[in-house]
Amino acid sequence: MFTNIKYRLLLSYLGILASILAGFAIAVRVVFTRSLSQQFTDRLTTLAQGAAANAELENGQIKIESDFSISNLKLQNQALQWFNPQGKLVSQQGTDVLTLPFSPDNSVQIQTQANIRAVTLPIIGSDDHQLVGYVRASQSLEDFKETLHRLDLGLGGGIAIALIFSGIGGIVLTRQAMQPIEESFQRLQQFTADASHELRSPLMAIKSNAAVALKYSEGIRETDVQKFQAITSATNQMTRLTEDLLFLARYDKIPQHYEKVNLTLLLQDLVELYQPQAIAKKITLRTQLNQILYLSGDVVQLTRLFTNLIQNAIYYTAPLGTVDIIGIAINSDILIEVKDTGIGIAKENINKVFERFWRADESRSYWNGGSGLGLAIAQAIAHNHGGIITVSSQLKVGSCFSVRFSKNMQQFQ
Repeated sequence: MFTNIKYRLLLSYLGILASILAGFAIAVRVVFTRSLSQQFTDRLTTLAQGAAANAELENGQIKIESDFSISNLKLQNQALQWFNPQGKLVSQQGTDVLTLPFSPDNSVQIQTQANIRAVTLPIIGSDDHQLVGYVRASQSLEDFKETLHRLDLGLGGGIAIALIFSGIGGIVLTRQAMQPIEESFQRLQQFTADASHELRSPLMAIKSNAAVALKYSEGIRETDVQKFQAITSATNQMTRLTEDLLFLARYDKIPQHYEKVNLTLLLQDLVELYQPQAIAKKITLRTQLNQILYLSGDVVQLTRLFTNLIQNAIYYTAPLGTVDIIGIAINSDILIEVKDTGIGIAKENINKVFERFWRADESRSYWNGGSGLGLAIAQAIAHNHGGIITVSSQLKVGSCFSVRFSKNMQQFQ
């Protein structure tokens, strides 16, 4: 039980930490990408401005006096293009050029195509301030993307390393945090077991004396006989309650006697046993067991498991209702369903059905029925056998308790 809690705490801790780190990494990447992109654009703008300064208009033609080394441009995956005022290409240096058209205006234009980004600037004459033409500086985005890729690897690796070390630390901290809780729970279990065990003797004495008084009731008034019967009934109820509490306190320490169990025969015997009770309540109790189902388990505990489910179904089913016991094999698993047409369980209470002392019918008192521990015991037994017990229900329609035993428990020992 505490192992699952430890895992949930650890996973929750790691999940929250991973979310925080991921948010931080995304924020860092967004800020870094914007900054890098702006630097990239500024570098191209500076290159374009330098190229524009070396161009002038002579006799209606653009004259270019380029001081830029073509080999240097190629080395940095850059390129320069000059255009006349009509947007026609006049000259070009470098190979990483953009083929997109630009708008013939005086604004700075930033364009991206495939794996290339370009900045286009108008060339304004220094004397007459007339439009001479345009210059476009472009550069491959390979280095830009490679830088982002290294950043992603660094951030991802950092998050992974942080989660690994945090997980190791989380395991240690979770164990330390859960240790006092486990010790407290074990003390509570031991107290419950000891108290239940100690209650056996006085309850047995009360029951024995009441039974003797009822057996030799000739000298007892009729009203006293009724009182002794009430005492006997209450004692029986208290005995069942203490036995159930003792079982739940020690169920993980109870020795398991696994053997090959004919689950079909076990269920048929239980149905035959409770058929008179169902008939007395005018309930149809039937089975759908069309194949022989074998399970490796403790026959006593399995009997108690399905006894609790069948008793629960009969109790909460109104007269003229039905209770179905269904057993099927699904691949290598065994699924047993106990369906009833009883009062059902509200959706908000579905998660409470396996809680100790919880009842769907709050008006049911301890003295009129079971101890309120039947489903908790059933769940404990199912878990002991590697099984899972679930419930689906609808108010005024009925409930279905499903017990699934995994294939691992079907290897006969």
